[in-house]
Formats: sequence, C-alpha cells, structure tokens
Amino acid sequence: METGAPPVGSPKQFLIQKVGHMKSYKLNAVIEKDEHGYYAFCPELEGCCTQGRTLDETMKNIREAIGLYLETLSPKERNALTHRELITSSLEVCVA
Repeated sequence: METGAPPVGSPKQFLIQKVGHMKSYKLNAVIEKDEHGYYAFCPELEGCCTQGRTLDETMKNIREAIGLYLETLSPKERNALTHRELITSSLEVCVA
C-alpha cells in the first residue's frame, strides 16, 4: 500500500487491490517530473504508461493503467509479469 509520496524519479511499488474474488498484485511505477507535469510507467508491463499535471493525478492514472493492462492478461501471463524481480539503484557517473 502507499505510504506517502515517493521522491520524484524514484520507483514506487503499487499494490493493486481488488475486492471479492479478485487478486491483488504488487508492481512498480517510475514517475518523472518535467516542464509539462509528470510521466509514469510500469517497467514490468511493456507499454504501460500515463501522464498527469500533478503527482497525485499521475499516481491515480498509473494505478488505473496498470489495472486495465492486467485485466487484458490471462492468469498465467499476470503471474509471469508480476513475479519478475526488479532492482533499481541510483548511480553516480563521472564524465571527463
């Protein structure tokens, strides 16, 4: 579950929660800020991306995009995509 806003540009894990007989999935989202607002994508789900004017709007949009994307997959495909290990790290690179 969410525990506050992530630093801009950092990966954020989302827990997609559904009610009743539906299953929940934990996925990542990367959110970037630019001069037009925010852009977000889910690295586990190729092509799953969105944008928004505010961080809150963008987080709401990526949650919806992830949910809609997952609805198009078979249970086997969902399981394969949502159980991939994703490692992120900040790097410092020196350039001459």
